[in-house]
Amino acid sequence: MNNNDILRRLRYAFHLNDTNMLELFAEGGTLIEKDQLKIWLKKEEDEGYQPIYDKDLAAFLNGFIILKRGKKEGELPNPEKSLNNNTIFRKLKIALCLKDEDILNILSLADFKFSKHELSALFRKPEQEQYRVCKDQVLRNFLMGLQLKFRP
Repeated sequence: MNNNDILRRLRYAFHLNDTNMLELFAEGGTLIEKDQLKIWLKKEEDEGYQPIYDKDLAAFLNGFIILKRGKKEGELPNPEKSLNNNTIFRKLKIALCLKDEDILNILSLADFKFSKHELSALFRKPEQEQYRVCKDQVLRNFLMGLQLKFRP
């Protein structure tokens, strides 16, 4: 999955308008212009499409965590320079205060079967033997489940 698609899906699932999204980027430590946001929200085949870089998506996700959970005391976390599906999934889990059962229910809304053991492997540290890379299919179905739950 590309970052632009993730951004578009989250925007739709949570009814975020341009102003909300600009605020989330700012909360995450990245100031962007409305024109830049519109470019990132374009589809790949549209003229003027530009990919959103990992650091910018990480700032948006950090802002999303702050929106849903509130600010932590101390410094804001710096946006990661590199993201993978596991990190994106973890940030969404944190933002929405989801437990394993909640995630499995959201995945089932998208008719995606996944076990608790498979899920726990996605949130382990990469050094651990049981760690598993989150494939695009899992993240795509999770985002679809979020859409079905929050925007039926």
